[in-house]
Amino acid sequence: MSMQTTTETVRSPDVLLRVEGLKMHFPVYRGVFRSRVGEIKAVDGITFDILRGETLGLVGESGCGKSTAGRTILQLYRPTAGSVYLDGEDLSTLHGEKLRQHRRKMQMIFQDPYASLDPRMTIGEIVGEPLDVHQTARGKGRRERIAHLLQVVGLNPLYAGRYPHEFSGGQRQRVGIARALALNPSFIVCDEPISALDVSIQAQVVNLLEDIQKEMGLTYLFIAHDLSMVRHISTRVAVMYLGKLMELSDRSEVYVDPLHPYTQSLLSAIPIPDPVLEERRKRIILTGDVPSPANPPSGCVFHTRCPYAEAICGETIPAWREIHSGHWVACHFAERFKK
Repeated sequence: MSMQTTTETVRSPDVLLRVEGLKMHFPVYRGVFRSRVGEIKAVDGITFDILRGETLGLVGESGCGKSTAGRTILQLYRPTAGSVYLDGEDLSTLHGEKLRQHRRKMQMIFQDPYASLDPRMTIGEIVGEPLDVHQTARGKGRRERIAHLLQVVGLNPLYAGRYPHEFSGGQRQRVGIARALALNPSFIVCDEPISALDVSIQAQVVNLLEDIQKEMGLTYLFIAHDLSMVRHISTRVAVMYLGKLMELSDRSEVYVDPLHPYTQSLLSAIPIPDPVLEERRKRIILTGDVPSPANPPSGCVFHTRCPYAEAICGETIPAWREIHSGHWVACHFAERFKK
């Protein structure tokens, strides 16, 4: 699919979400008079689309801009530049009531189940709050809807009168999922929904998300740093570094034939459950620290840590290009790594 912005692309029946040149820069102020001295380039010009019913996994190191990208897509942060199309409608141009109506179609599951639930509200009040805000159900219909949502996520409807502190982390995250489902959205941003949970609970939550997706036809943007889990749940995988996309392709192809050195380094860190193979495999150890998004490197933002970098990498920003069908990469020398 061409990544050029066209009316046909945005309105394609297969494309639910289209992100075009999205930027989210946070201003930096200093001094008594709060003078603007720079900006944090948390998200710096990313372009991709998500098809209906699929899960796009977004991975990268902590601080690379994954969560900011998710919040900007949902317009929780208003983007500095770029466009976000949901069902062909540019969300970045909407305000007030028009944007509020579109919020019913998109929801978010937050990373921390302890911080994302109001401790002063009961579980029933938390799950029912979206229904109250958008005035979609009242009285008996509201109570029945809350009970149904709790059942869907595997919780007893009789728990509706209890408070968040009475539940475990996994149960709290199920409450967060139920809240996200309250308005029957078509698109959900899963912002590292399992990273704060015990390993024994993570698989249960991921399986629940997959079951709900099949049953309701949902589309996910699954943000995570656990590459093994992303491979399990995602249809395609996008790799992000310092506010920019490095690579995007089908999950199998990204893991078998990565074309960007950063993707290769991430995959080399995944442990192999075989002592012999683990001993023989080649690890790619990156040198130095991740540069500051307030002062990113010129050219390719990864060139300061890339083991294959050449002069052009520090001078010219690599184009976001399709190497072959569905496999996108931002690297001057991607063809070198093609198997």
